[in-house]
Amino acid sequence: MKIAITSVTKDKESVIDERFGRCNYFAIYDTESKSFEHVENKGVTSSQGAGIAAGQQLLDCGVEAVITGYVGPNAIRVLQGGNVAIHKFTGKSIQEEINLFLDNKLEKINEAGPAHAGMQNRNGRA
Repeated sequence: MKIAITSVTKDKESVIDERFGRCNYFAIYDTESKSFEHVENKGVTSSQGAGIAAGQQLLDCGVEAVITGYVGPNAIRVLQGGNVAIHKFTGKSIQEEINLFLDNKLEKINEAGPAHAGMQNRNGRA
């Protein structure tokens, strides 16, 4: 199984990015090989449709689960349409979040957050 975690940098020690469509990278963990791959989020530079592009990118990578802060309405439709489970991160490291996921201790995200929320910076300002 492949699990994608929204990430600020290309490092498994990175801070998790609370944004889905506008995160910089996805840390993709493969539970079979126990290895990480970091991919640049193609949606981050989109003027519109960032969540859709990011969601489709993860479907193309064969991801079956996502760990993030929140997901907008368009992205959640893409992910749920591809049967990708979406989980809320707890603020721990990427490896700790994966362990929590594998232990079934992460809350599921079933409803979208606000549209375009990821366009704000970390201080909540546009």
